[in-house]
Amino acid sequence: MSASYPEFHGRLAVVSGAAQGIGAALARSLADQGCRVAALDLRADGLQQLALHAPAHADGRIIPLPLDIRDGASVEQAVARIEDEIGAIDMLANVAGVLRLGTVEQLSDEDWLQSFAVNTHGVFFLSRAVARRMQARRRGGIVTVGSNAAEVPRTQMAAYAASKAATTQFSKCLGLELAEFGVRCNIVSPGSTDTAMQRQLWSDDAIPPAILQGSLEQYRTGIPLRRIATPQDVANATLFLLSDQARHITLHNLYVDGGATLGI
Repeated sequence: MSASYPEFHGRLAVVSGAAQGIGAALARSLADQGCRVAALDLRADGLQQLALHAPAHADGRIIPLPLDIRDGASVEQAVARIEDEIGAIDMLANVAGVLRLGTVEQLSDEDWLQSFAVNTHGVFFLSRAVARRMQARRRGGIVTVGSNAAEVPRTQMAAYAASKAATTQFSKCLGLELAEFGVRCNIVSPGSTDTAMQRQLWSDDAIPPAILQGSLEQYRTGIPLRRIATPQDVANATLFLLSDQARHITLHNLYVDGGATLGI
C-alpha cells in the first residue's frame, strides 16, 4: 500500500500507458487516493478491465480513454475533451513506452521510428497539450517515467535508451520553462521492473541471474538490493513526485532501480 496523500482527493490526473504494468498500478493508486483518472492507452480492452476493477472510493474513479499518443492531433483533441467534459487537469503521468530489442545493425527503420514515436514524440505531444493549460492556471505537476537505460548504455537497447535519454532531457527543459508558472516537471527512472516489457527479455518465468547478479559479458552491474522492482514500487515514487510533499522538487530524476546505476 502506498502512502496517503489527502490532497489528491477530487483532483484530475491523466495517465498514459494505463492498460498494464506501471501505468495500471499508478492509475489504480491515484483512484484509491480519491483522484479522477483519465486513463489513456492504445489498448481499449486493457483500459476497460482497469476501470472495471478500479478501487472503490467515494471520489476516485478511472475513466478509460483509448488514444494513440503517437498522433499529435489526436492527443490535442483528447486533452481538450478531457478539460471540457471532465475538468481541469491537475497532474500528468507519462508512462506509455515500448521496447524494441536488437543490436544496432539488427534494428529496422520501424524499430527505431516506433521507439521514438511512443517514448519521445508521444511524451512531447501529451506534455505540450497539458502544459499549455497548466501554465495558464499557474499550477500542476508532470512526471515522466523514463529509464535508467537513458544514463547507462545497454547492449541491444540502443533505440530504447536513446529515446528515453531524449525524453529525460526534454522533461528537464520543460520543467525549466514551466517553473516560473508553478508547474513542476520530474522524471522517475526505473531499472528492471516486473512488467510485460521486462518479461519479454526472459526465457521463462524465472528472473535471469544476470539481472540480479550482473553480467560481465553484457556490461551489467546487477542490482545491489537483489530484487527487481514491482510496478507499485515505481507508482509509489511517481505518486510522491506528483504530491504536495514534493512541492519544492522539479527537474529531478528519481532512480527506482535498486542501486543498479550505482547512484550515477
